Parts: sequence; structure tokens; C-alpha cells
Amino acid sequence: MDEGEGARERRRVGVGRDRHLAAAGGLAMSDATATGDGVFPLIVETGIGVDLTGDDATKAAVRAVEDTIRRVLFPGMRDVLPGRDRANMRVEATIAVPGADRVDVDDVRGRFPYGKVTARAVEGGHRQPNGLIGDDGTEGVILVAVAVIAVGW
Repeated sequence: MDEGEGARERRRVGVGRDRHLAAAGGLAMSDATATGDGVFPLIVETGIGVDLTGDDATKAAVRAVEDTIRRVLFPGMRDVLPGRDRANMRVEATIAVPGADRVDVDDVRGRFPYGKVTARAVEGGHRQPNGLIGDDGTEGVILVAVAVIAVGW
């Protein structure tokens, strides 16, 4: 059943803050938190990153963020951003990884192509021996990081 061009246009344009919600696919206010003239989060995505041999928390965190970015497409995001400007996008990244205090958060933040990005590393993820013994006799480890990325404005 075709709803007609007029109905689609009314839903797309909407009124005030709700015009953004309508343009984003008719989300209800209960689905996201309205803050001023914005909605956050509008989209939440997850990813994982693994460092198999280096015990490098930053490498695992960056891979988790890149995994998330690679698997997501926001074709209508620009339409709901104020001024249709991706610089107005708000991105919050939380990465759970063993050795969170060793993560270079600036490196993680720099992996996002646009938006106002905040990133934080928290203790979590998974650490496990990898079965390899280094030249110095220490056992190697696998680090697994989990990223949760929230996007809105």
C-alpha cells in the first residue's frame, strides 16, 4: 500500500525535535534520549578486536573500533544531523580491554573519520595465554577488546 508522497514528506519533515526522529525512521522518544535539539544515542554498534601475540591493549582496542566502523553504514545520518553536517555527529566509544590503563585513547579517538568523538577504555575484555613462549621464557597472551560505539547528535 503506497502511503503517498505527501504523507512521506510530512513524516520526513516533522515538527521541531521530532522531525529528526521522523527522518531517522520514526523512532519513538522511548527509543533514545532527547537532549536539547538532539537525540543520543540514535545508533549503538559493537565490535571486537584481538591482539594475538603482542599483549598490546591499544592494538586490540583500535581493532575493536575499526571492526565496528567497517560493519556499519548510516545512509540517512547526514539527513538527521543539524545543518546536515557530520561535524555535528556525537560519537562515544567505550572499549573494554585487559590493561585499560595502557590504551592510547588518542589513537583510538583518531580512528573515527568525523564527529565529536569521546573515547574511554575500561577494564574488561579477555586475556588468555596463547601457547607461545617468548625468547625470554615468558608466556605470550591473547588480548580481546570489546567496543561499544554510540552515535547521535
